[in-house]
Amino acid sequence: MTEQSSMHLYLNWTKERIDEMDAALASLEVKASQAKADSKEKADEIIADLKQRRDEFQALLKAQAESGEAAWARAKTELDKQWNGFEAQVQTYFESAGKQIEQQQATFKDIAAAQAKAWSEAADKFKLAAGKVAAARRADLEAALQQMKSDASEAEARLQKLNQAGSESWSVLSTALAESRKAFDHANQSVWDALRGSGSKS
Repeated sequence: MTEQSSMHLYLNWTKERIDEMDAALASLEVKASQAKADSKEKADEIIADLKQRRDEFQALLKAQAESGEAAWARAKTELDKQWNGFEAQVQTYFESAGKQIEQQQATFKDIAAAQAKAWSEAADKFKLAAGKVAAARRADLEAALQQMKSDASEAEARLQKLNQAGSESWSVLSTALAESRKAFDHANQSVWDALRGSGSKS
């Protein structure tokens, strides 16, 4: 298996985070544009910080694009820190904006949609790689892919249920997104392990 195919794990992880960042920013910008002057100024300040954090995350990602797997593993620690900073700033936004349940729900829905898209795209990439796997190991990889799809459906159903409830605090919604994200990372790792163990020639 080449290092290029081993990058699936890292690329799926980073793309999922960037898609979430973009979804959160788009949602927050819509609401900030409708805010009153005093709260708009504070919201714009936080959104500018979020954009900077996203841009730094993307810059680090681009710097690693040509690196090997070992460099990616080291960079993931820094990417994790930047991701955590972004999440903390979103929390700050909701704390400073007050109890805007409608905005929290809209942002949650947009981020959940970004997560669902990431699950689907990751499964599609792995399925493509699975086509190049030796027949003897294909059953293991197909089982891992099926589990990933099942986990994706469960995560999406949990997020939909929370979204329909409509009255949860941002900390509850954020925890649900974090659990879904953790499940995505676990599924991504499981499929990658099955792919790596297969001796793929991609």
